[in-house]
Amino acid sequence: QVQLVESGGGSVQAGGSLRPSCVVSGRIYSSYCMGWFRQAPGTEREAVALRHSDGTTIYADSVKGRFTISQDKAKNTLYLQMNSLKPEDTAMYYCAASFFVDVGRCKGGNSYDFGTWGQGTQVTVSS
Repeated sequence: QVQLVESGGGSVQAGGSLRPSCVVSGRIYSSYCMGWFRQAPGTEREAVALRHSDGTTIYADSVKGRFTISQDKAKNTLYLQMNSLKPEDTAMYYCAASFFVDVGRCKGGNSYDFGTWGQGTQVTVSS
């Protein structure tokens, strides 16, 4: 069983940066799609940044050029470097994983394809 534990959220002013992390433990299969979703109150959960095991990375249009997803395999940790933060980035950020999915489904970023979730870490950006 895989477990995901996020940390590193917080409160910053617009233009600031944060780097949440997600420690992955348990049995990790060689084929996966992992990444970050976010959900603000009253909105649907949306994919922010995903990474397939073949190295492909996918970003939501709203964060391209500002957010970077990275992985430290030695530490089994996934990161989300968030720069130039905006108030509209305020949300609960969740780490998620899906195994044995092809890169096409990973690119789809559908939350229903992800069966493993962390507890979330809050990111608040003030203007």
